[in-house]
Amino acid sequence: MLNLLVALTPTPSPDGTLRPGLSEDQITPGTWGFLLTAFVVVLTMLLIVDMVRRLRRVRYRAQVEEQRAQAQQADERGDTGEQDRAGQ
Repeated sequence: MLNLLVALTPTPSPDGTLRPGLSEDQITPGTWGFLLTAFVVVLTMLLIVDMVRRLRRVRYRAQVEEQRAQAQQADERGDTGEQDRAGQ
């Protein structure tokens, strides 16, 4: 069985020539393929940078909102404490 598989397996040609009927343009992406790939890479990088910027902005806003809420709670507690002492 192994001999049959070895016999049926095609071996690559050592001289590196193309099959008849094929040209270099048919098997390589060419300039347009390179430019399109470069465009996709640049677009992806811009999207990643934009997403990181937006996430950082959302995180900062949440942090500021949390600090403002804590300060407001502290002010409310401080106001009620002063009123209790003033009423006594």
